[in-house]
Formats: sequence, structure tokens, C-alpha cells
Amino acid sequence: MRIELSSTAFGEGATIPKQYTGDGKDVSPPLRWPEPPPGTQSFALICDDPDAPRKTWVHWVLFNLPANQRELKEAVPAQEELPGGAKQGRNDFGKIGYGGPAPPPGKPHRYFFKLYALDTQLDLAPGATKDQVVAAMNGHILAEGQLMGQYGR
Repeated sequence: MRIELSSTAFGEGATIPKQYTGDGKDVSPPLRWPEPPPGTQSFALICDDPDAPRKTWVHWVLFNLPANQRELKEAVPAQEELPGGAKQGRNDFGKIGYGGPAPPPGKPHRYFFKLYALDTQLDLAPGATKDQVVAAMNGHILAEGQLMGQYGR
């Protein structure tokens, strides 16, 4: 099942504004989504860049967002646990929370914000990696959606 993920900062396939990148304030963009399917117990969000030179680069790992949550406001604090019980994982910059686009010069990269509605809470500690979250979500995804933005230098 699909769930629509959108942002007031940029549309599907559009350029991510500078303030949400490593060249700007490096804060997370606002995101929102509609009512999830019945049985949703939590959400997980992963943002990554498959166009990075050596591997898909992970920019954000967020999990155990409450099932009644319908948005993330701009500039989610870079802390392990958020109000409501959500936890943030470690990105490929080695930090907790969001790390904005900072591609090498050249062709713009694509950044995929992927939202997952889950039928469970993930039994993971803050600082979990994308791979750990993906493994824990296996068999628990009720719906998913994505928003892709681009950024280049």
C-alpha cells in the first residue's frame, strides 16, 4: 500500500532549498503524510542518496514515530530521542539525526525521503543504522511512500 509523503519546502523531483543542505542551515525539511492504514503502530523514515560516489549515502534515520503523528516540522532536533518516543539513528556523517545534502560538484544528486507505516514499534536503541532499521522493519511494513528531491553544486 502507498502512503503519500509531501513537503511544503519542495515538490517531487524539485530542488531541495539550500537551507536544508550542508551549504545552508543543514536543518531537516518539513514533511507530512495522511492517515495511515489500520493497524499502524509506528512510522520509520529514512533519507538516502543513491547517487553518492561509493555507496548509497544515508542522511537520516528516524524510527518509532507515534502512529498518530502526521508531520515532522522543519529542523527536527539532532537528539537521540524526541518527544513522543521517536528515536533517531546514526547517519553516514557519523552523527545522530539529519545531515543535509552535500554532494561533490557535478550532476545533482537525488535524495529519497522514505516513510514506512509499521505494525509494530522497533526494538532498537537510538543510534541504530539504516541497515538495522531495515532489518527490524522486515515483515512489518503496512504502507510506504517517498518524496524525492534533488540538490547539486
